[in-house]
Amino acid sequence: MKKTVLVTGGAGFIGSNFVRYLMDHYPDYNIVVVDQLTYAGNIDNLPSQFRQISSDTNEQYKFWYGNVCNAELINMLVESTNIVVHFAAESHVTRSIYDNLLFFETDVIGTHTVTNAILKASKNVERFVHISTSEVYGTALSDRMDEEHPLNPMSPYASAKCGADRLVYSYWQTYKIPSTIVRPFNQFGPFQHLEKVISRFITSGIMNEPMTVHGDGSAARDYVFVEDLCRAVDLILHAPENKVVGEIFNVSTDQHRSVLEIAQDVTKSMGLGEGNIKFCGDRPGQVFRHTGNSDKIRDRLGWKPQVTWKEGLDKAIEWYANNRSWWETQMWMRTIPIITTEGKLEYH
Repeated sequence: MKKTVLVTGGAGFIGSNFVRYLMDHYPDYNIVVVDQLTYAGNIDNLPSQFRQISSDTNEQYKFWYGNVCNAELINMLVESTNIVVHFAAESHVTRSIYDNLLFFETDVIGTHTVTNAILKASKNVERFVHISTSEVYGTALSDRMDEEHPLNPMSPYASAKCGADRLVYSYWQTYKIPSTIVRPFNQFGPFQHLEKVISRFITSGIMNEPMTVHGDGSAARDYVFVEDLCRAVDLILHAPENKVVGEIFNVSTDQHRSVLEIAQDVTKSMGLGEGNIKFCGDRPGQVFRHTGNSDKIRDRLGWKPQVTWKEGLDKAIEWYANNRSWWETQMWMRTIPIITTEGKLEYH
């Protein structure tokens, strides 16, 4: 059946990839994007249909410039929607150390606005997917972190996302809104801002600049190519209600790589020498290791990653090499000034 899907934060990295995925796989769906276009959101991330002046020819794809904290706007959009996928969030750990107020406003208050709107439009909204993050877990306390792993957020970003995560859960428990929480592990791929480590490493390699690694580079993450997350969300949206509503799903490869190993893989794939790698102080609130356990979504929905680490890295390198005009304007935002626990000013 033809559906109307509201994608909050749809001009961001993951949101815009998901919009493209929907357009490719569900050409009959109406897609509505709302985005405030902060530094990490870019209208050019979206297909051209969303940049056309409103007319009868583009009624299927609509873009609204707005803040998810704007209850009047969100209520209006949600009341004519069947599916809501909530990506909108401030999402960078280091930036949350530099300027944390915005994270709590967008991630917590914005999610509160969206969930309230869904509650009011409960007769129309069939499915609500909230995109949380693996950062809510903090450092892994087991070999692989499943959905029952304790929540130990270690940065302002992680704590804001944890608050939003638990808020959505409480609305399901209290009001039975048709929600599912997704906790993706680290994402990478096209349209990712240069503040993120893989895109920063790749663009540094393109410009033959050193790749900066925090601490000794031993901090490790589980990386998922963004197309695989889009497939996971798709499966959740179209699964029987009793399999997904009220549930939490990790999306991960169940393997981790250290930051230093990532830098080494990027240099190898780009034909560069390891002399291109340099080190700086460790980041405050650093999570030592994230390794996912995706058994639940694999068993429940049959999802598994289809893009290998090497395939995804090669795709990302090719995209950034072919889209310099997209990322060169972000160069000045690659690093962020923070004060370390020792009182030292460093750029991370």
